[in-house]
Amino acid sequence: MFRLLFILLLVSQTLDPKAEWEKRLDPDTKGEPAYAFVGENPALPRVLLIGDSISVGYTPGVRKLLEGKANVLRIPVNGGPTSRGVKFLGDWLGAGKWDVIHFNWGLHDIKRMKGGKMDITAEWQVGREQYEKNLDALAQKLKSTGAKLIWASTTPVPEGAGGRIKGDEVIVNRIAEKVMKKHGVEINDLYACVLPHLEKYQRPRNVHFTDEGSAFLAQRVAAEIERALAK
Repeated sequence: MFRLLFILLLVSQTLDPKAEWEKRLDPDTKGEPAYAFVGENPALPRVLLIGDSISVGYTPGVRKLLEGKANVLRIPVNGGPTSRGVKFLGDWLGAGKWDVIHFNWGLHDIKRMKGGKMDITAEWQVGREQYEKNLDALAQKLKSTGAKLIWASTTPVPEGAGGRIKGDEVIVNRIAEKVMKKHGVEINDLYACVLPHLEKYQRPRNVHFTDEGSAFLAQRVAAEIERALAK
């Protein structure tokens, strides 16, 4: 009897989506709104957000704006550079069907590191040629899901942002635009969208945004997703 109860307990834990989701989270992300478990409504389309901490910032706002219109989920980690995406994208996609995938890699690729520390005299973490190669492979993998794809351009790098040089994001966006056009992927130009409002929305000498800035980006992201869902 006790053995049967133990087996049933294990089965129930395995079938508990919330418990499974929480197992995938890093300890330091638990409690962050962006990583909250999403109980899906099977009648609604499924949306996946892939990206770094910029996407972490706008995830809660996108969910709120699309409440009742879509199940908005995100990957269980910071998306990091394209090299991390190449390694883990299959795990992030899982076995379920996605209707829309909104994705970005860039700010971590252009981060300059030396000896484990940020250093603007170093090269990009992922070189230009490798970034293009990685992004091409990621776009192909994402296309195979059958989802409507939306690429988010990399947001601006201000002067003095640790480990990054202003203007590198422009270069990485040009590379990404080339790859996305090749694969017929829609581009959500978050760079151009927020560029005129950096003084209001971006933190000083920092690639990250204030809460108001994240809410501003969320409006643009949600609008693009809703447009894709309507097609």
